[in-house]
Amino acid sequence: MFGKIRISERIFWLGVNDRRKSLFENIHPLPQGVSYNSYLIADDRAALIDTVDAGAGGGFAGLVGRRLEGRTLDYLVINHIEPDHSGKIAEIVAAYPDVKILGNMQTRKIFEAYFGATENFIDVSGGMTLDLGRYSLSFVMTPWVHWPETMMTYETTEKILFSGDAFGTFGTLDGGIFDDEINFDFYEGEALRYYANIVGKYSGMVQKAFAKLSGLDVRCVCPTHGPVWRKNPARIMSLYDKWSRYEAEEGVTVVFASMYGNAESVADYLARRVAECGVRNIRVHDVSKTHLSFLVRDIWKYRGVMLGSCAYNSEMLPPMEQLCATLDHLGLRNRLLGLFGTFSWSGGGVKNLVRFAEKVGWEQVFAPIEFKGAPTDESCARYDAGAAEFAARVLRGNSCAGSEEKGGAS
Repeated sequence: MFGKIRISERIFWLGVNDRRKSLFENIHPLPQGVSYNSYLIADDRAALIDTVDAGAGGGFAGLVGRRLEGRTLDYLVINHIEPDHSGKIAEIVAAYPDVKILGNMQTRKIFEAYFGATENFIDVSGGMTLDLGRYSLSFVMTPWVHWPETMMTYETTEKILFSGDAFGTFGTLDGGIFDDEINFDFYEGEALRYYANIVGKYSGMVQKAFAKLSGLDVRCVCPTHGPVWRKNPARIMSLYDKWSRYEAEEGVTVVFASMYGNAESVADYLARRVAECGVRNIRVHDVSKTHLSFLVRDIWKYRGVMLGSCAYNSEMLPPMEQLCATLDHLGLRNRLLGLFGTFSWSGGGVKNLVRFAEKVGWEQVFAPIEFKGAPTDESCARYDAGAAEFAARVLRGNSCAGSEEKGGAS
């Protein structure tokens, strides 16, 4: 239990940590858990904004009741009806049968499919405002960030944005609830992994949401996952703006698919050559060992991507196929690409990586590298110039004069 956590005098954080769930959406690992955030405005009229996951334990309605101190709940605002935020709606409605439920028309359709009756549902799609007394709420439609019904709620007195899944992150809130109580360096990688895998496909819609928010004075951001941003909301908003524009940092993500170590040897060789040329942020992953969500995070983060696969039944190794299909699905743009692979007789890994490259439209900096059998330092050295060019492009034009270790070869 956290005790009474105030966003402001009459606005409370009602959140829970989930350290038991191993997979978010039954896909993405949660090594650091996840939080679910709900918010209560206890004004002349009381409004609850979103609930929490059904598996978060019992007693949520009781917690709401304690914060209301015997008063009734007048409104339930649904910014996002995905079950990790609507899991306690039935409990709330049972405790407060006259509560009015606010959402948009897309929300209503899904609400009816989940819960049936919608007699108390109020559609806020038309730009209505809700007067609670001291506080007043307006509603910003932000479809496809990341479901079709997603919206945000803006409190006009305290300038608080209840943002739904936008500006959220994986990771539990370990004591610190607010951004000025935490070391965000701990969360930033999980924030990007959350964005890239959950929201990233709809980056264009994120930009449209930013356009709608541009006229609002946002002094606090309250997402449904992760810390509440009361001191520096611009920090998380600027990161989401950057990520949704597909902007990347200087660095290279190398992902290989290897059965017997040959493609891995090429990956290590290329990573070494790129490091010699001045790239300091390099991540090398075995696609068969590292979960897809972490691969997507690093590829979203860094400008350079090198993908390599052995041949497998004249195709790529299946985990690499899955990664490529996911990247194509997410629609990530503006990456520099290098391809490599190995084979024993007829090939297929590189050929299919090239097909992937044609689909996603990333620029291939050097011609694809393919080795028959085991690569050697001598055979790999033929591609030093390509690796140097790749590093230079990642570093935005810096040249690479070669390395002492390689005798100055470029």
